[in-house]
Amino acid sequence: MAFQKPTGTQDLLPGSVEKWQFVEEKAREISRRFNYREIRTPMFEQTNLFVRSVGETTDVVEKEMYTFEDKGKRSMTLRPEGTAGVVRSYVENKLYGEPDVTKLYYIGPMFRYERPQAGRQRQFHQFGIEALGAVDPALDAEVIAFGYQFCRELGLKGVKVEINSVGNAASRAAYRQHLVDFLLPIKDTLTKESQARIERNPLRVLDSKDDQDKFGGAPSILDSLDEESRTHFEKVKQNLDAMGVEYTVNPRLVRGLDYYTLTAFEFKAEGIGAIDTIGGGGRYNGLVGDLGGPDQPGIGFGIGLERIQLILEHQGVELNEAKPLDVYMVALGEAAETEVTRQLFKLRQAGFSAERDYLGRKMKAQMKSADRFKARFTAILGEDELVRGEIALKNMETGEQRTVKLDQLVEELG
Repeated sequence: MAFQKPTGTQDLLPGSVEKWQFVEEKAREISRRFNYREIRTPMFEQTNLFVRSVGETTDVVEKEMYTFEDKGKRSMTLRPEGTAGVVRSYVENKLYGEPDVTKLYYIGPMFRYERPQAGRQRQFHQFGIEALGAVDPALDAEVIAFGYQFCRELGLKGVKVEINSVGNAASRAAYRQHLVDFLLPIKDTLTKESQARIERNPLRVLDSKDDQDKFGGAPSILDSLDEESRTHFEKVKQNLDAMGVEYTVNPRLVRGLDYYTLTAFEFKAEGIGAIDTIGGGGRYNGLVGDLGGPDQPGIGFGIGLERIQLILEHQGVELNEAKPLDVYMVALGEAAETEVTRQLFKLRQAGFSAERDYLGRKMKAQMKSADRFKARFTAILGEDELVRGEIALKNMETGEQRTVKLDQLVEELG
């Protein structure tokens, strides 16, 4: 029988995977500049970790998690997002004992059972950062500026930042009542899902894609912020202004996960139709304590790499593709085969990318392979050259060919 990849997944093939490598290398490079260190957590965790952190009434937990029972009768879930696992690791490994702010980044696959569409897969990939241990608004601004700069350096056009404050617990309690008062009179016009959420988690009602046309007169959470929340938000904006990061305040932005407090934000770019959101994040000051750790604040973001690739392609941004081969070695005759094998390994040890023929083809076919690999040089070794201890070296760009000593090939290519 013929097997096919599961629905909502994709094969990243040679030729396209190099574009992914470019994005990932940029993520690692800018993480180094902002002093974030890599963390790698398991791709599956105890289900309750996500229920407690992400929220029981979120779409992620209610509809989208890949949950299974292992052989020990434990409920496990493939990670649908990155923050919960990082915070779990932060608590379990007592990273909060470090004297400085703990700044981490991750790159890897996530899993959500969604209807596959452009930029949205069931196995998708995220680059994310988390900064734990400080409530300073300047750190919020740094995290936002990090994501903004990452998008800009990739070459994305029309990069925009939208920010909001979802307040502290007291502010959200006040806003919750104002929102319920607004929603109850229009309850019968909302979807069944939104109706159920009015009592359980009214902020999630604002996430409903089907009811957006009914929220025109909804109260703004910014009007419910207490002094602490308002001051924090103002300082975040001041720091963004100081860095020259352009942003728009969007009072409707609440994000789709329950752990957010105070600052929330999203990154957008010129996309394809409605597809313009690249990623986002926010502050989660209560999450570490909820997961069994000390009362430590945190903030972070997650950026979807599929979205990045889709928008880069749509915008016509050229990324670095596969690098050309340094040298392609051609062996003519059985005696030359062994020497080419030896020289090929020496070149690779010296740091050159090098290849040879393994299909027993004639010289013309081997030279065509050198062209397909976009080799900078072709090194041709026949039996006569072998006797003289020499090899022909051809510059594939200029066509110039010269003879060099076999034992000097590495130096000549350097």
